[in-house]
Amino acid sequence: MATGKINVSVDNIFPLIKKFLYSDHEIFLRELISNATDATLKLKHLAAIGEAKVEYGNPLIEVKVDKKGKKLHVIDQGLGMTEEEVKKYINEVAFSGAEEFINKYEDSAKDAGIIGHFGLGFYSAFMVADKVEIITKSYKDEPAIHWSCDGSPKFTIKKSKKEERGTEIILHIAEDSTEFLAESRITELLRKYNKFMPVPIKFGMKTETLPKPEGAKEEEPAPTKEVDNIINNPNPAWTKQPADLKDEDYKGFYREMYPMQFEEPLFHIHLNVDYPFNLTGILYFPKLTNDLNIQKDRIQLYQNQVFVTDNVEGIVPEFLTMLRGVIDSPDIPLNVSRSYLQADGAVKKISSYISRKVADKLNSLFKNNREDFEKKWNDIKIVIEYGMLSEDKFFEKADKFALYPTVDGSFFTFEELQEKIKPTQTDKDEKLVILYASDKETQHSYIEAAKAKGYEVLLMDSPIIGHLMQKLETSKEKISFARVDADHIDKLIQKEDTQISKLSDEEKETLKSELEKVIGEKSSYTVQLEAMESSASPFIITEPEFMRRMKEMQQTGGGGGMFGMGNMPEMYNLIVNTNHELVGEILNTKTAKKKERLINQSLDLAKLSKGLLKGAELTEFIKRSYDMVK
Repeated sequence: MATGKINVSVDNIFPLIKKFLYSDHEIFLRELISNATDATLKLKHLAAIGEAKVEYGNPLIEVKVDKKGKKLHVIDQGLGMTEEEVKKYINEVAFSGAEEFINKYEDSAKDAGIIGHFGLGFYSAFMVADKVEIITKSYKDEPAIHWSCDGSPKFTIKKSKKEERGTEIILHIAEDSTEFLAESRITELLRKYNKFMPVPIKFGMKTETLPKPEGAKEEEPAPTKEVDNIINNPNPAWTKQPADLKDEDYKGFYREMYPMQFEEPLFHIHLNVDYPFNLTGILYFPKLTNDLNIQKDRIQLYQNQVFVTDNVEGIVPEFLTMLRGVIDSPDIPLNVSRSYLQADGAVKKISSYISRKVADKLNSLFKNNREDFEKKWNDIKIVIEYGMLSEDKFFEKADKFALYPTVDGSFFTFEELQEKIKPTQTDKDEKLVILYASDKETQHSYIEAAKAKGYEVLLMDSPIIGHLMQKLETSKEKISFARVDADHIDKLIQKEDTQISKLSDEEKETLKSELEKVIGEKSSYTVQLEAMESSASPFIITEPEFMRRMKEMQQTGGGGGMFGMGNMPEMYNLIVNTNHELVGEILNTKTAKKKERLINQSLDLAKLSKGLLKGAELTEFIKRSYDMVK
């Protein structure tokens, strides 16, 4: 038996490893299984090219818990190591980058990913163990070796009686890490990090039901047998070629990834690129709600089938973090902080590629089956609108397939919409005014009024639509958006309307004065008299589009910060139809009290239509209405 001292200039490296990586101490199992997988796949390669004169067979990796002995075993049937290799790779190379790691990554180590990049993968075992043993036999015809270290820089190495090729790592679990002796905890970690490792991983046994023998009675139980419990899927869908997969294979993999998600994905995008970087994966579009916050962190990031994180911000464009699926790339530096990731050139290229690939897929779906694309629009629009808002290149591509639905259920691209509304919906500056509703129910009367004039009204109800409209107005020539209850529509109606007012100029001045006397001082309404059809509403409340939009953008985190404004003031226009019979009655009523009651009642009805009548005002309106009915 030989003894020695590990070649490392920082003598107390073990406490440092434990201290700096403690928040991620569960990754030790991922690291050990990654090493076992590497050893197994390297043997496969050497056997295939004839360098290893061994039968590769069907190797697996086994994880065993010994609760009584407080030990955890990780066993592989891979390359194994000779005594010389143990000395080289365990005693020297493993710590060659240790001091650099401590100096460079002390502050960010808690964000660290695969520490194996620093040669510390194996030594992550000391985060949970106070003693580690390696029993290994190389595929070469050399004696087996038993290496042992108790967490100090000292180790022992001696011959072993192990006869089978491969390596067994034995962790003597420390008192503060006994959670890793619980089978449920190990199962959780294996499923989290190693669910799709390319080598089968065995953890315990399971009972499998066999077919009943011929002639067996119905009441007789079916025979069973104990089989290896393989915890992972070594050949997940993203590792295969798209041509080898059917739609059902993609759906099956989605169910495997998200067993608690009962709705099928709307469609998928298979990523497969090997230049200028390596990346594979499958992204799914699920049905989405308008709540941006609950949608994120559903994409899982892997490195060579090893799970790394489900926080893919910086690697996947932010607007696509609402999708689901898998991205696997060996080219992403996963062992550093997020700020480094966001500045990395390779990561930026990957992010751009994914964005472009998603845009191309959406465009293809739109072109190939527009009817189906329209049916799915409400379930995917939030991602597309978010992308158009946040990425100029995606905006340019999405301009071809982004849809603008009307309140009647028709869908237009922006180009189609412009052609449709050009003849009627322009203002005095020849700017195209696109009318929209954000809520079909509360804005129903305004929608009907606009439709009666022959205007097309879009339904745009996502939480970020105000921001997107700002971008569309600045990127397109001579267009503006106006909500159907905004002041812009009055300008359009005024332009198109040929109605002549039934009131003289003198009567108009008297009416305006009477209205302002009742409502002017206690409200933020600007009275405007307009001649409309007698069937149009007597009082209509609109809001300046700019002011209303700024208030909405403040609420979704844009307007206030962007324009340096505080709370936006309440400003409304009270449009009074001078041709309506009720307006004429208000003008001609001689009793001041009755006139005031008619004005207040009409104003409250307009507020009710606009959704502004609440609290004490609503209570007073109801009381007044009952009195008038009496």
